[in-house]
Amino acid sequence: MSIPLRRGGAFARGAADWLRLAAAPTFAAMALVTAIFEGDRPDVLCSVAQHASALSGMAVMYALMSVFHLAPWLGLISRQRDGASRI
Repeated sequence: MSIPLRRGGAFARGAADWLRLAAAPTFAAMALVTAIFEGDRPDVLCSVAQHASALSGMAVMYALMSVFHLAPWLGLISRQRDGASRI
């Protein structure tokens, strides 16, 4: 059962598609900025952070979020390749 699109529904769907595509590059940029400006500065809020894993930083979290949000980009690339191969 599908929900019928009302006026503005096409706009909302288009906006949602662009928002999905914006997630991966946004998180990648956040990972880069965090890695550059955070550096080797210790975490001020947690005294245990000195002994934490290298995978516990915010830059790593943003990089992983970027990877997890690549699905819309991979789908777009796949559709583009399928369309180009049919021509």
